[in-house]
Amino acid sequence: MNEWLTYGSLFASSFLSATLLPGSSEVLLVALLIAEKSSVVGLIGIAALGNTLGGLTNIVIGRLLPQKQQGRWHATAMTWLHRLGPAALLFSWLPVIGDLLCVIAGWLRFSWFPVVLYLAIGKTLRYIVVATATLQGMEWWH
Repeated sequence: MNEWLTYGSLFASSFLSATLLPGSSEVLLVALLIAEKSSVVGLIGIAALGNTLGGLTNIVIGRLLPQKQQGRWHATAMTWLHRLGPAALLFSWLPVIGDLLCVIAGWLRFSWFPVVLYLAIGKTLRYIVVATATLQGMEWWH
């Protein structure tokens, strides 16, 4: 597999994994790390970039939703998110919940700079943890 295909497939997988579509970019990252197909930093960077852009897609979707008040659960969720603000997006890597956090952050019209910053930090840290665990596991195995 050439390097462009390696990075392209990881980018596509990480982008789709961050949208409302199901995906598993961590599995592909681990496989590419084990196969030693590219640099660790490059793989983490591409995965984080794709996942961050996918998360931003969810934020844009949230901004397109009408701002109509819902029931009691809505008030509780909104209070919690307003208290945390864009920093809640540090948890955007969590399955299902992360997608919802991104959509709600868009719906609440959080400012772009902090949204992108916290989103990118959360997504990148997840891939760093996965890559570190994989590499340490590979060292232990050998």
